[in-house]
Amino acid sequence: MIKVWGRVNSINVMKVLWCLEELGLNYDRVDAGMEHGVVDQEHYHRLNPNRRVPTLEDDNLVLWESNVIVRYLSAKHGTGSLCPPDPGTRALAEQWMDWQQTTLLTDLGFIFWGLIRHRKENQDPGKLAAAAQRQGQLWCILDAHLAGRKYVLGEELTMADIPVGALVWRWTNLNIERPPLPNLEAWYQRLQARAPYRNRIMLPLT
Repeated sequence: MIKVWGRVNSINVMKVLWCLEELGLNYDRVDAGMEHGVVDQEHYHRLNPNRRVPTLEDDNLVLWESNVIVRYLSAKHGTGSLCPPDPGTRALAEQWMDWQQTTLLTDLGFIFWGLIRHRKENQDPGKLAAAAQRQGQLWCILDAHLAGRKYVLGEELTMADIPVGALVWRWTNLNIERPPLPNLEAWYQRLQARAPYRNRIMLPLT
């Protein structure tokens, strides 16, 4: 049985749970992180030396880093669906997954921690406005890419959609200015039509 350690309001846990449910897999989840604690306990440290969430256990395999977990689950259980079988197409999927972590997440994380989790050092109005502007410019890149595509790689949902799809919910529910992005909005509407997305991603921001 697959076990996921992590709280449901963590964006990184959300990605993993969405992936699991798209694949129709059974799993157990254990609350961990923030108010739930657990991550500071020694048994958890042995699983994940970073003391962060999520951590996935699949029989004797232990994985941390959410996008790696999504890749693993997609390759093991969804090759030909979530995981493209062609190496070049898979690399394109991983490109967008890495872009989410290395580029898209930085300013969005700053805004989220300022507006939702009320971290004082993230609440300077000028810095928030600048971060929101940069964030809008980044989403323009994905909007342009989505022209003529239903999903990030084409006609079907793949693992490429999961990291950026998790973040677009957060971005559209923050009280910031956003540019009009029609291709992105159409893609976002398609995601919202999927039950796993509604169940695991469309939660109140906390």
